[in-house]
Amino acid sequence: MRNLKVIMAYRGTNYHGFQRQKNVITIQELVENQLSNIFNEDVEMVGCSRTDAGVHANEYCFSVMTNSNIPARNFVRGLNSKLPEDISILKCEEAPLDFHARFSCRAKEYIYKIHNSESKNPFATDLEYHYKRPMDIELIRKASQNFVGTHDFKSFCSIDSDKINTIRTIHRFHIEVNGDSIIMLVKGDGFLYNMIRIIVGTLLWVNEGKIKEDELADIIKAKNRIYAGKTAQAHGLYLNRVYYDEI
Repeated sequence: MRNLKVIMAYRGTNYHGFQRQKNVITIQELVENQLSNIFNEDVEMVGCSRTDAGVHANEYCFSVMTNSNIPARNFVRGLNSKLPEDISILKCEEAPLDFHARFSCRAKEYIYKIHNSESKNPFATDLEYHYKRPMDIELIRKASQNFVGTHDFKSFCSIDSDKINTIRTIHRFHIEVNGDSIIMLVKGDGFLYNMIRIIVGTLLWVNEGKIKEDELADIIKAKNRIYAGKTAQAHGLYLNRVYYDEI
């Protein structure tokens, strides 16, 4: 028995998220079916995260157990030849049998892309969130630092979440600006359902004056979703990197 650690990238536009579901097309279903064909056996891939419908991934890790002796290099070539253009296998390597793509992960990094202009970008309609209002970048940068550290993020979690423990640690929150492109980079030990999108939506409300920057600490302490901002659209969000050895 072998345990393979696989890194892939995908454009989530045409899929209802990663996790297999009934009556809709997901990343897991599509990739898993092709894995079974290549290995000539039924396999189950273990994903590092459950990304939502429309969310993308620059680096997504999954692990899969197999009895096949196909070399890792041939595995990458073979699987890529069977996958659609919006999913790409980047790397495959042997992993210890106890490696688990989800539970072995020590940190994750997400980015949220915003196209900040009155005019839309026709080349990125499903890859960046189009935000028309002028942005006070220094205000947003200052506001974002309220989320750094260990907090109970229940106020920034979807009410549909089944998580009992809502305490998470954000290690870094960085905002880059390049012309009309704004990228919010968030690195943490884990994230709740819709947490990044709610944080981004809250920061946009800070920008619009609907929430004041000095109110964010109290919103975190309130542990109530109704006090935070909107949930930003899914298509601006990317799983950017997963960390296993060091954070």
